[in-house]
Amino acid sequence: MELTESYTLPISQQCTWEALNDIAVLRASIPGCESIEVERENVFALSMSASVGPVKARFKGRMLLTDIDAPRTYTIVFEGQGGMAGFGKGSARVTLEPAGNEATKLTYTASLQIGGRLAQIGSRLVDGAARKLAGEFFRRFIAQVSGDGDAEAAAQAVATADTASNDGADAASGDDQTKRKKSWTAWISKS
Repeated sequence: MELTESYTLPISQQCTWEALNDIAVLRASIPGCESIEVERENVFALSMSASVGPVKARFKGRMLLTDIDAPRTYTIVFEGQGGMAGFGKGSARVTLEPAGNEATKLTYTASLQIGGRLAQIGSRLVDGAARKLAGEFFRRFIAQVSGDGDAEAAAQAVATADTASNDGADAASGDDQTKRKKSWTAWISKS
């Protein structure tokens, strides 16, 4: 599965970089995160609970940061085990670009492989859950870095990302798939 999205964040590029590398901010931003700890430089152990359709599990895994070009880009390589629920592994390339004086455009491209029960529930459900998880992460992340839980700025940044990612997906599919994609996205955002 491939996932590409862009977000415009209401903070500077340097502040965004620092927050993306702050485990306290990440712990508060990752939905279902139970713990995140530094194992060694650029390697983190992560424990979290997640639900994808009927599959609910506690995942334990690792994240490794590679190809670091501070404060512009890095690659996150991750893997996680969820017991009988299955596993997930993949990578995400994260790029930060200035978008004005106090704003940053964050773009990521992630590829994910899943196995076990997760793979049996279908790519559509997994894709929707991944997009929902990413949207929730960025809502929480913006609230953390803005200092006062600026829900309006978070909602605006997420709305910008949703529009960009859906427009790209819609252009690549036929009319019938476009209608289903939009209704699926609307259903996911209401949950």
